Amino acid sequence: VALKRMLNFNVPPVKNSTGEPVWKVLIYDRFGQDIISPLLSVKELRDMGITLHLLLHSDRDAIPDVPAVYFVMPTEENIDRMCQDLRNQLYESYYLNFISAISRSKLEDIANAAIGANAVTQVAKVFDQYLNFITLEDDMFVLCNQNKELVSYRAINRPDITDTEMETIMDTIVDSLFCFFVTLGAIPIIRCSRGTAAEMVAVKLDKKLRENLRDARNSLFTGDTLGAGQFSFQRPLLVLVDRNIDLATPLHHTWTYQALVHDVLDFHLNRVNLEESTGTESSPAGARPKKKSKKSYDLTASDKFWQKHKGSPFPEVAESVQQELESYRAQEDEVKRLKSIMGIEGEDEGAISMLSDNTAKLTSAVSSLPELLEKKRLIDLHTNVATAVLEHIKSRKLDVYFEYEEKIMSKSTLDKSLLDMISDPDAGTPEDKMRLFLIYYISSAQAPSEIDLEQYKKALMNAGCNLAPLSYIKQWKAFTKMASAPTSYGNTTPKPLGLFSRVMNTGSQFVMEGVKNLVLKQQNLPVTRILDNLMEMKSNPETDDYRYFDPKMLRGSDSSVPRNKNPFQEAIVFVVGGGNYIEYQNLIDYIK
Repeated sequence: VALKRMLNFNVPPVKNSTGEPVWKVLIYDRFGQDIISPLLSVKELRDMGITLHLLLHSDRDAIPDVPAVYFVMPTEENIDRMCQDLRNQLYESYYLNFISAISRSKLEDIANAAIGANAVTQVAKVFDQYLNFITLEDDMFVLCNQNKELVSYRAINRPDITDTEMETIMDTIVDSLFCFFVTLGAIPIIRCSRGTAAEMVAVKLDKKLRENLRDARNSLFTGDTLGAGQFSFQRPLLVLVDRNIDLATPLHHTWTYQALVHDVLDFHLNRVNLEESTGTESSPAGARPKKKSKKSYDLTASDKFWQKHKGSPFPEVAESVQQELESYRAQEDEVKRLKSIMGIEGEDEGAISMLSDNTAKLTSAVSSLPELLEKKRLIDLHTNVATAVLEHIKSRKLDVYFEYEEKIMSKSTLDKSLLDMISDPDAGTPEDKMRLFLIYYISSAQAPSEIDLEQYKKALMNAGCNLAPLSYIKQWKAFTKMASAPTSYGNTTPKPLGLFSRVMNTGSQFVMEGVKNLVLKQQNLPVTRILDNLMEMKSNPETDDYRYFDPKMLRGSDSSVPRNKNPFQEAIVFVVGGGNYIEYQNLIDYIK
């Protein structure tokens, strides 16, 4: 909604406006591109009157009779380039939108350039959009994509980090979260764990929200914000969790569709890039091997199949793709059959009566053609994506890893020694083995003895693993107070339903033989448990000492005593150091 409003010159778009939209150009930087691309397709942009969308730092020709909408970060080089555009009189008028708030001094730079270029009247509007976050789903956002290593787990937990670097990271995170709440139009109540990076974020965010509320003239949370009425009178709860409370889950191999796509394929900002080997027909000796073609697919909210199955266990997805394909083929055959009937020659009575009957049928068949084609496109897309995932599962035995790790995390008896898993040359990449071992190391109540550890290390080295992660986890485990009480992951293991080959009909194009048909049992991960405690106001040692901030309270009294005793209706969970699709899926299942 906020983006569409911005593209409409910062006026809410009128639903039934007559005639054409105002034609305009959209100029963005990489940050702006990342924010817009998961949300608006090129077609949607065109419907809003965007004829051209160009990167700010590309060679752009003057288009003197068209208004330009800019959507960029207020960085030094972006501002220089905008001033240059003004001087070169590239466009008819300029609507300058900053992703994050612009400073007074940079605003003055633009003003000076506008005066110098005699273009003051052309600068129509300057807006701070507070949109410095990327929405990937209706219920999921990430901070950024371009400079994500700046706010990654590694950046925050580097042993040699300086205070000023840490400040910068925290400010970056807080800026994005602040933008998120401005766009939402709600002031959250903040809870966070003590003594962690999450606490630093909470303190800063509380301060920033407070300062904004004090400044009555310019407050972003009064009157007609976009989110007004969205939350009515209930305020949302913001739970800031530190990644360090649970390092096993992000390392865990996974079994649901979306999380698998993210884990094994190249999947960013809802787009998956696949390398497709073009045909395996033998090429004549000495010929160059065929180039792999790169294909990219968007997995979006309008993709019904994706929305329905992104949280399903993989075997279920494979089966559903197959069913969709069969129903599509049936529909297609029906259209073909009607076509052949319509081709009847001859004037006999029978044919004529059949014709009138079938005209109605054909009309409905033809009108459903666009729908059929779209269906076909989605089936092909998911056939390709699921096949790519399946290749990884089979070549790396990911089903075995997933099941084994679940057993470790739920403290069940293991049917196969860990050493055998690591030493098995056919199972997984060195990284898979390292992930498995780290989960074992993190989850074990007492660390393995030195003798055992040496043996494991040797096996890992032989498997080609880089041991640096292990030395980090060793220090981390010694350092975390949690080591005394390892995080519990519930005590349920996935139940195998027998192998696939029996489940899948013979006509399926997914050769699932030998892949385990595992079904997930619902259990709450640590992040979900923490949310549950805080939302439902349950008392629990895990969350009892979480700090409580209410930016609306007059004096910032720090207390962990919640003011309101009612359970929350709405919550936002943010993991400092990075959440993941496994946790996202787990939260969604918890809500259901």
